[in-house]
Amino acid sequence: MPLEGRLLRALWAWLIGLAALSAAVEAGEWRQYRGDGRGRSLETGLPISWSETHNIAWKTAIPGRGWSSPVVVDGKVWLTTALEESRSLRLVGVGLESGDILHDLEVFKPPEWQPGHPDNSYASPTPAAEPGRVCVHFGTYGTACYTTEGRPIWRRRAFVQNHDVGPGSSPILWRDLLIINCDATDSQFVAALHKDTGELVWQTPRRLTDTRKPPHRKAFSTPFIFHHRGRPLLLSTGATHTSAYDPSDGREIWWLPHDGYSNVAMPMVGLGLVFVNTGYMKPHLLALRLGGEGQLEEDALRWSYYWQVPANPSPLLIGGRIFMVNEAGNATWLDAAKGEDIWRKRLKGKHYASPLTAHDKIFVWSIPGKTRVLRAADEFELLAENTLDGEIRATPAIADGALFIRTDQHLYRVENESGAEAP
Repeated sequence: MPLEGRLLRALWAWLIGLAALSAAVEAGEWRQYRGDGRGRSLETGLPISWSETHNIAWKTAIPGRGWSSPVVVDGKVWLTTALEESRSLRLVGVGLESGDILHDLEVFKPPEWQPGHPDNSYASPTPAAEPGRVCVHFGTYGTACYTTEGRPIWRRRAFVQNHDVGPGSSPILWRDLLIINCDATDSQFVAALHKDTGELVWQTPRRLTDTRKPPHRKAFSTPFIFHHRGRPLLLSTGATHTSAYDPSDGREIWWLPHDGYSNVAMPMVGLGLVFVNTGYMKPHLLALRLGGEGQLEEDALRWSYYWQVPANPSPLLIGGRIFMVNEAGNATWLDAAKGEDIWRKRLKGKHYASPLTAHDKIFVWSIPGKTRVLRAADEFELLAENTLDGEIRATPAIADGALFIRTDQHLYRVENESGAEAP
């Protein structure tokens, strides 16, 4: 590579690392869906190549079925699962170093299942964890909090709803609150429970009219908290609109109507902009200028991007760039300030899990068990392709110098056996 190209790559990697410092999770932890909510990690020395016989520290069979992501806290990897025949919703804790199942706890036993969808599971929402506690949410079937020693703190069926195709929104922890998007076919709201008791602290209904058919009222997105002008804001996407709330009391600060429903992807914040995925039908990626109150005016929209936008995998904001991959495997690298693509590449396989980034690399997961490792750069560069047995539908975790990849049957700890940093 010419010297100019190497210098540009080095500068770009430095900018990416600088941007990640403000929000990346602590080494050794991965506390919620996508870690810090942005899908970024400061971990170095991660492997870029692996197989069933290479760079696998351990492989543990996980009973049941679930698409929740692993979270890592207090030396354990936590995930949820559903034993569908016996109607058992469970929390599983796996030793971070050993891979042994240390906890296999039945949290709820529903009297019956609501109808589901083959692309969803009854254990799709990812736990939210912090030192000392793990909170789990199974939608209408119940919400609970456990100590990281496996003791229940509280369990309750907080929100009774008709999901139609199963639950999906993951909870997040903020101060003393467990905050959850609750967007089903029969009711839609955002709510906060007290993390110590499970009692309802606030509940705010969505801006949604009854003119929509029930299937077009649901959403599965996970909320995100950020700070703007010294105040925390809860960013939450539902069917037809995205809103910003005061997370302490649920008061809606601003909202923007848009098309779409069954929204899955998380919103993003950076460069003075909010980036919103509009969800199913024809997904668009919107960039909104931060600020304002009430319904945002049209001039708040900076740009819209329509080409091959994902409905399920959440995009990544990396420095001044956006990476996204849609369900069909179409990958796009965008200029985040302008909404203009820099490169597009067709990757093979169906994709549901959200990509992650660490140390100027992007990890992209496809359902057939394949992971592609790309360089986070303005020229497309494929560093490696890796395949594991089984399907990857859950977004993995990055912690403790390793990748934790959940397939439909197993949980893997993938780490560099030599201890050397990957190129």
